[in-house]
Amino acid sequence: MSRSAHRTRRILQVAGASAAALLTLSACSSDTGSDKGSTSTKPSGTVTVFAAASLEESFKTLGKQFEKEHPGTKVTFNFGGSDTLAASITGGAPADVFAAASTKTMAIVTDRKEAAGTPATFVRNQLEIATLPGNPDRISSLKDLTKPGLKVVLCDESVPCGAAARKALDAGGLKLTPVSYEQDVKSALTKVELKEADAAVVYKTDVRAAGDKVEGVDFPESAEAVNDYPIALLKNAPNPEAAKAFIALVRSAEGQRVLSGAGFLKP
Repeated sequence: MSRSAHRTRRILQVAGASAAALLTLSACSSDTGSDKGSTSTKPSGTVTVFAAASLEESFKTLGKQFEKEHPGTKVTFNFGGSDTLAASITGGAPADVFAAASTKTMAIVTDRKEAAGTPATFVRNQLEIATLPGNPDRISSLKDLTKPGLKVVLCDESVPCGAAARKALDAGGLKLTPVSYEQDVKSALTKVELKEADAAVVYKTDVRAAGDKVEGVDFPESAEAVNDYPIALLKNAPNPEAAKAFIALVRSAEGQRVLSGAGFLKP
């Protein structure tokens, strides 16, 4: 091969290598840009949150904060008994997030493979007795609720506050027949607020939220029935990106501050 031909071949080899390097760099640059685009997606649209009734005040506060931090979003809530909400989700009700008042009710959803990933416990809650303002019946213990003639309301045992109350009563070796079983903790508390009952076993957070409408009485057996509250992104969430952002707010330091201020315990 002549010296001229060898030089030409060498130039072509270098040019080819340079072109390949440029294509590789271009591809890497394109991939990086794609990654940036996917991670910089801002939450938008409506987030539908199914949450235990005891979370109502705290979650409404966090919902307003979320909408303020993410213009163009709206958070809608469905509050109620955790078992009822779980049944709605497994029945096909459209929702993005489920926050339950017990791991048992969350299991209704996870057992049906309706959750995306593993639920995370974000707070805990403890029971308290709610009495009429001023505590006219002088209730000072869980045993006092068994007094003849006292009208006491409990949550139904199918919902977390009722299951916890049953556990506390068992821990104290007590038997109690309430005047009614309610389907969620807010309904139980309302009976006392309306003076339709003398007392109810509810959560500390609900007593605090009620302000001067009721008076709270602590009892030691409540330590045997503390509920973990798990939260999960749902598998068929219509708006998963915004749902993830809402869950992140709930679990953030700011979210925990709001929840702690309402009386919830840290997980």
